[in-house]
Order: sequence, then C-alpha cells, then structure tokens
Amino acid sequence: MCLYYKFSSKGVASRGMAQFQEMMRQQLENSMHTELENLLDTTTGVEREVSKKDVEGFKKLFHRFLQVKGPSVEWIKIQRPPEDSIQPYDKIAARGLPDNVADCLNKLVVVKLNGGLGTSMGCKGPKSLISVRNENTFLDLTVQQIEHLNKTYNTDVPLVLMNSFNTDEDTKKILQKYTHHRVKIHTFNQSRYPRINKDSLLPVATSLHMTGQNAEAWYPPGHGDIYASFYNSHLLDKLIEQGKEYIFVSNIDNLGATVDLHILHHLVSQPNGKRCEFIMEVTDKTRADVKGGTLIQYEGKLRLLEIAQVPKAHVDEFKSVSKFKIFNTNNLWISLAAIKRLQEQNAMDMEIIVNPKTLDGGQNVIQLETAVGAAIKSFDNALGINVPRSRFLPVKTTSDLLLVMSNLYSLDAGCLTMSPKREFPTTPHVKLGSSFTKVQEYLTRFESIPDILELDHLTVSGDVTFGKNVSLKGTVIIIANHGDRIDIPAGSMLENKIVSGNLRILDH
Repeated sequence: MCLYYKFSSKGVASRGMAQFQEMMRQQLENSMHTELENLLDTTTGVEREVSKKDVEGFKKLFHRFLQVKGPSVEWIKIQRPPEDSIQPYDKIAARGLPDNVADCLNKLVVVKLNGGLGTSMGCKGPKSLISVRNENTFLDLTVQQIEHLNKTYNTDVPLVLMNSFNTDEDTKKILQKYTHHRVKIHTFNQSRYPRINKDSLLPVATSLHMTGQNAEAWYPPGHGDIYASFYNSHLLDKLIEQGKEYIFVSNIDNLGATVDLHILHHLVSQPNGKRCEFIMEVTDKTRADVKGGTLIQYEGKLRLLEIAQVPKAHVDEFKSVSKFKIFNTNNLWISLAAIKRLQEQNAMDMEIIVNPKTLDGGQNVIQLETAVGAAIKSFDNALGINVPRSRFLPVKTTSDLLLVMSNLYSLDAGCLTMSPKREFPTTPHVKLGSSFTKVQEYLTRFESIPDILELDHLTVSGDVTFGKNVSLKGTVIIIANHGDRIDIPAGSMLENKIVSGNLRILDH
C-alpha cells in the first residue's frame, strides 16, 4: 500500500526544535546530494548526461519530500466540487460534432503510459505486448484505433509511448512492425530514480549500472513523471511546433480509453480566455472501485484525492459510494502549451506518494512517486467529465482478460464494443482463482472462451478446466477442493449453479 509520507511537527512548540529539525533536513539533503554525485561518477558519456537529468529531477522530488510537514489534505477543508466543474458526458455529446472533425484531430496527440511489465499476469517484458483479443496485443489495438482515425478523416494523429527503462528496449524492437501503418509513433523514457533505504533515506544503489545487486536499486517514479520527462525529451516542443495543442493520456491497458471526438471538440472549441487546460474523465463508482481516487474542491481548486492521502479515521467515509460518487479513470486531456508553461515556471504541483517496498534480499526501501492526475490543480479551467463506464475497461488480471476475450465484446478497428445482445450495460463480476493467475496457465484451462452474455457473477477456485462451447449464465460458482479436479464438459450450460467436489471426464 502507498502512503503519503509526513514529517510530523506535532507537539513542537519551541523555535529551537524547529531550527534543529531544519538543520537535520539540510544535513540529510546534503548527504543525498553527495551520494547522487558519487553515483554519477560511476559512468561517463551519454549515459552520464541522461542520468544527470534524472538526478536533478530526483533532487527536486527529495527536497519536496523533506519539506512536507503534515497531511497533504485537512479533511475539514474538503468540499464537494461545484456542479459545473464535473459535466455529464451526455451534455458534452449533445452539442454534436463540427463539420471540421479533421481540424480538431490534427491538434491532438495520443499518449499511452507504457512503463509497466506483465509480471503480475505471469508474463515477461512490457505488459503492452500481451495478446488480449484475436492475437492482438494492447499495442496492436492502440495502433489500429489511431490508424482508423487517420484514414477515416485524412488526419495525422501521432502516437506517443511513455516507456520506462523496463520496457523501452523490447517496445522499440516491436515498433518496426508498424512501419507501414498510417500512424507516426514516437517514444520517450520516463525517469529512472534511486530507491532509498527506509531508515537512512539514502540510495541503496552502488552504481548507475542495472546489473547484480543494483538491478533492484532503481525504479520508474510513477506516471506523474510524464510532465518533466516529456518536456526534457524535447518531443513536447517538437509537437507544439507541428501545431499540436492537446494530448490524450491513458494507461495502455485500459481498452476503453479511445479517442472521443465529443470531448476533443469541447476542448478545442472553448473561447481563448476560458480555454480548458485539463480534463479528467471520471465515472460512477461501484463497490469494486471504492479505492479509486476522486475529485474534490479544495481551497478553491478542483483536486484529485487518493485513498493514500486520507486519514485513517476517514477511510470508510472515502470509500462510501454515497458521498464520493465518482472516481478517476486516468483518461486525461491536457494542454501541451500549459505543460510547457508549468514546467518552465517549476509550478507543477503534485503530492508525493511514498511507496514502501521490500527487496529480494529483505531490505526495506521506499520509492517516491507522483500521479499524473494529481497535477489537475495546477491547470487553469480544469474540468471533470462523467463518462460512461465503457470508457474504463482496464485489464489488470486474467479475470479482466476473460471479459475482453469473450463474446461480451465485438472488435472493430481496434475498439471493443459491448454486444447489443447483453441485456445489462454492466460487466459480469469475474473472480478466477490462483490457478488462473498466469496468462499461459489461464489459456490452457479454456478450450474456448465460454459464452458469458447472460453471466452476472463467476467465481472459480482450484484445478478447473473448461471444454469447448461452454455457456455460463446468472451466478456460477465452481470450486475444486485441494487434490480434486473439475472438468466442465464441452457444450455444458451452467445457469445459477454451484459446482464443487471432483468432476473428471476421461477419454477411453
């Protein structure tokens, strides 16, 4: 779990104690600077220059981390956002589309956050290279979506991938396959920051190299790093020179995050004095989303509130679906000129998330991170748009993968659309057990993906396999106890059934 770190000054009454604390902070900062310079001395040439930018960024983050003197929000100051600060999507869409859709699209850049690995699903390499539908990967579907837009409207919407040092090499190799597609693809790398010892607050790395014990000593510092890394890569300036005005940013594993022409039109059609610099897509919270960040009004600004910022006494209140009714999908529309201005003024304000980790050797470390949506309060005329749930379709687990591979969705030009045959707009709740965690194991357990058009809830636990053309309806619970195995026969139809015990069909 992530925590927002705080230097507590509770009970500090004397000025002398405050001065002592400031002196300790200064000493710690000086020690950190010395350690970072020593790390830079372990390499030369281009690598040193790249690492120097990372080091400068980390110094700023560490300085801010040391300055924090308490909780990042005071609960009593939290207010509901004003009515007009979160617009319903239907109201935006009701305006229709302009005749010059191409002009709008030519001002847009699609940015996908591509720093994550597929390790949580048992895959090596970038998560974006996992096959999710008809042998198409997350990256394939993204390229297909943008190519379709460019061909349909005769436009030039580029794709930008924010890679991390974990994903950059493998991603660049695969990009060659898109050479003849009608999409210009650019990449830049997010920063590489040092993990720090939880007790000493100094780097655990002994060199800049990623080998041996140093392999675990570095981390990509969360997607809030997009602003500085994008700016430092010079790609931001290049795109502005080409007439681009907005980026649409989303996680590459959110298959619902497609370019929405109505939201884009709303952005580019605002009068100059009231140009909206930041739109956050939010959607209605369900019990499955209680930990998701929400929008609040705080000190006169629209602000993202994450669960890690919430005092323990108020966590249940934060999770309440009645009080905080929406959550952040991390689909964001942001002005390029505003990013440039805020970076140059050093005015990008994001809370620091302190993420504790334990390394393989047992060492406790912390990594300082920021979240891209937290910068909303730095932008002028920021807005939330309450979008349909269909724009939030993340694939984090094989349970999610089952949904997007099934007949619940149809695939057209890289976009997944829920089948009109589904009577309810909500997706079924699917919970596959530990035998299904890894993608390869999951695939061997299904001869074909079941028909789940009429499914409400599926729980599977233990050693279970599914034959071809299985149909699941209503609530289905299948539990194979330890040592038992259940084979669901080909052609079975299970409706509101609990299956347990041992069921094997053997060839003879």
